[in-house]
Order: sequence, then C-alpha cells, then structure tokens
Amino acid sequence: MTDSIFTKIIKREIPANIIYEDEYVVAFEDVNPVAPIHILIVPQKQIPTINDANLEDTALLGHVILTAAKLANQRGVSENGYRLVINCNKDAGQTVFHIHCHLLGGRIFNWPPG
Repeated sequence: MTDSIFTKIIKREIPANIIYEDEYVVAFEDVNPVAPIHILIVPQKQIPTINDANLEDTALLGHVILTAAKLANQRGVSENGYRLVINCNKDAGQTVFHIHCHLLGGRIFNWPPG
C-alpha cells in the first residue's frame, strides 16, 4: 500500500501543525478548516476506509473517538457541543484514503448538513 498524505505527516515527511500524538493516533489542524476548530484525528495505522476496518481495529477506532473528545475538552467546546465526522468513500466526501475523524467546533452546526 502506498503511503497516504496522512502517513507522510505521521512520518514527518510533510509538515503539519501536530497538536497531539500517542502510540495510536496523531491529531493536527486541518489546512482547510470549515469551523474555528477543525482537527483531524488520524490512526497511526493506515486503514483506507471504514469498510476496510476489522474486528482487530475496534480498540483503535474507539481510541480515535476518545481522543477527539479529549481534544474537544481541551479546546473548550465540549460543553457547547462539537461534531465528529468520518467520511467513507468519495460520494461521502472522503478525499484521503486513510481513516480520519474530523473534530469540528466553535460554531453552530445545522442538521441535516448541506
């Protein structure tokens, strides 16, 4: 599998504003934010889409979500609210085929999204 742009960020081959890292995930600011807070939480393991995840990835995917909650709390949006988005494949808007969670906050969001 060819390294995704996110794997290249994880390996420090491409610069990014990394705000959190542990042995399972890396989190960094989105270069094209759609909200005042727009952080990507990316597993260190490159899994192309949610469809490619399996049972052994359960703890990793849970860690992605818990990391998002931790970062939302650190950024002060956990009380007012935030949105987590994971796109799967091109019709849903996935452009980088390495599972990632968007943490969006700092503004009011509508439902359904546009």
